[in-house]
Amino acid sequence: MKTIKGPGIFLAQFLDDKAPFNTLEGITKWAASLGFKGVQIPTWDPRMIDLKKAAESQTYADEIKGIVQSAGMEITELSTHLQGQLVAVHPAYNDMFDGFAPKELHGNAKARTEWAVQQLKYAAKASRNLGLNAHATFSGALLWHTVYPWPQRPAGLVETGFKELAARWLPILNEMDANGVDLCYEIHPGEDLHDGASYEQFLAATGNHSRACLLYDPSHFVLQAMDYLAYIDIYHEKIKMFHVKDAEFNPTGRSGVYGGYQGWIDRPGRFRSLGDGQVDFKAVFSKLTQYNFSGWAVMEWECCMKHPEDGAREGAPFIKDHIIRVTEKAFDDFAGTGADENLNRRILGL
Repeated sequence: MKTIKGPGIFLAQFLDDKAPFNTLEGITKWAASLGFKGVQIPTWDPRMIDLKKAAESQTYADEIKGIVQSAGMEITELSTHLQGQLVAVHPAYNDMFDGFAPKELHGNAKARTEWAVQQLKYAAKASRNLGLNAHATFSGALLWHTVYPWPQRPAGLVETGFKELAARWLPILNEMDANGVDLCYEIHPGEDLHDGASYEQFLAATGNHSRACLLYDPSHFVLQAMDYLAYIDIYHEKIKMFHVKDAEFNPTGRSGVYGGYQGWIDRPGRFRSLGDGQVDFKAVFSKLTQYNFSGWAVMEWECCMKHPEDGAREGAPFIKDHIIRVTEKAFDDFAGTGADENLNRRILGL
């Protein structure tokens, strides 16, 4: 077994126009002061990283690493959640997702998709230049508007959707493979990959591509009323990244999983700061440790109540206290009597 690395922090929710949250140097020093050891860097904000430059220049990649290391930190992974979303967008969502792309691409879905695919390819090379072996993203969605089967889905619709989704991602997956990077999809409502069943359909459509892996975040399974511990049992071989994020689900006589179009504060399912929700993190860390997960435990903070700086301050010790330092010997070694083949045969009556 291996000891999970951490605590890490995903920087996306903490970026701001004021110091220290507006530069990579400032935000990493702030995170280090709270006890974090690693940072997961969002690649859509040029204040954090120039993704294209990091892909094309080893010198620049080393400069980024140097900034983070000067704060006593490591880069855990890069993230292209927003760009990954744009690899596959159903036309119904074009206007809402245009904001994830440069302004000059707004209203041009084809160019937007091409830009997103190139961004992911840059992320593969940038990850290699930074010495990283895993990358976080979203799958995007062509089928999400059909998630509830009414009206009845035409025969073959789901298969056609996953075939097209796989076709868009295969060149990216191959680029990740060429650079030694696992592409980890965050399984998330709103994405075509939103649970285990949908991930399996996508994986099959890619020909079981070895780099099509998973980012495990139990909060998204709490909101779907899924068994987030059994999920680890099923998919642990594919889990290469871990977001430590809490959530709660309290259905009522008025609303349940779908949320009734309510805002986050009023939804039965909502994200919470670490320790304020319902996720059994002792069991989560135990299972991941049992299955030899060797990556980072990275806090993703999203809470509809608590101030983000308080969430971060509480999050570092929360993760540290849940990381299990694995044992190097069995607890009952003191009672061992030694053995050899002859003794074993005698015990068996042979």
